Amino acid sequence: MSHVYSVEDFEGKIDSLYRLVIVGARRANMLSKPETRPLVQTESRKPTTIALEEVIQGKVAARVGDEDEVDLFE
Repeated sequence: MSHVYSVEDFEGKIDSLYRLVIVGARRANMLSKPETRPLVQTESRKPTTIALEEVIQGKVAARVGDEDEVDLFE
């Protein structure tokens, strides 16, 4: 099954499309490692799709501020 998302799906979840791309890419990279498990139940096996679903469900968010880049996720 193909997942299609629109910008409206992420309203109130993340402050900008740019930040969504960064968060999604970094989380997808984490999910591509065998020791990392998804934070949501999904039928998808694609790390990018899983990462976007985690953002939509509020399981992954970006921290904004003076924190170190390593602390990107809440």
